[in-house]
Amino acid sequence: MPMWVWMIVAVVIAVVLIAAGVMYRLVEVRRAGTPVLLRPLPAEADQGWRHGSVHYGDEGLAYYRLSSLRPGPTVSMSRRRIEIVGRRAPAGTELEIMDPDFGIVELTIGRTGKGGRYELGMSPEVATAFQSWIEARAPRRARRRPAA
Repeated sequence: MPMWVWMIVAVVIAVVLIAAGVMYRLVEVRRAGTPVLLRPLPAEADQGWRHGSVHYGDEGLAYYRLSSLRPGPTVSMSRRRIEIVGRRAPAGTELEIMDPDFGIVELTIGRTGKGGRYELGMSPEVATAFQSWIEARAPRRARRRPAA
């Protein structure tokens, strides 16, 4: 067989494998997580929103972007460092991708926000669960100090 036929076969196999990986990620992320929209800040008024899923753990939150080929989480946030700094309703063109009853929560990661700033768009039920998860963390004074 000519070399170009083998190249076409290799490309077709690669495309099928990539598509299978994307579909697997899409199914697994949706099945195991909570749907949200996330965007890093600063951002234009209605830009940067990405659909995804959050997975809560004892130590942190992992955000998986639905349209990513990355095997792990797109963003990880330590539960101890998440601070809610604001809330608002969707406005303008955000209403094209979110329901009007959605809430948008602004977060900083770390006391000074050096770890990043994000907005999470979520349904009222998800917002309640997120708030409860944040409030249920151990208070700062109850945490163990690292050994010297």
